[in-house]
Amino acid sequence: NLAIWDTAGQERFHALGPIYYRDSNGAILVYDITDEDSFQKVKNWVKELRKMLGNEICLCIVGNKIDLEKERHVSVQEAETYAESVGAKHYHTSAKQNKGIEELFLDLCKRMIETAQVDERARGNGSSQSGIARRGVQIIDDEPQVQSSGGCCSSG
Repeated sequence: NLAIWDTAGQERFHALGPIYYRDSNGAILVYDITDEDSFQKVKNWVKELRKMLGNEICLCIVGNKIDLEKERHVSVQEAETYAESVGAKHYHTSAKQNKGIEELFLDLCKRMIETAQVDERARGNGSSQSGIARRGVQIIDDEPQVQSSGGCCSSG
């Protein structure tokens, strides 16, 4: 099971952030490729998450709205260089065209499971766990779920 908290970057939720991410195994930080300010806000979130959770959280930095490539204000090179510098993976998506979303979530889940397995092996070898003790990742149900045909925001 994934617990996904979507604050849409809204400032009114910023103070509540630690409540949501204190036990997180991964984070998806999305910026609008047509808006440089949104990329700067992602950088602030990265600093906060690294400060609170260390380097063990799997970070994804996502350039959204690739369907508006002609209006791009954040270069691919700048975003990828930054992501690499903070140990994050960079992704390109279009929520409007449903491009790259599924791959992003699947890759993040895979990385979180791999990180949890490495942590588990390290604890099994008597190594001390650095950073904050966090919940492990367990796969509980691998049966395919029934999806509604109404899109990501549909209520039924």
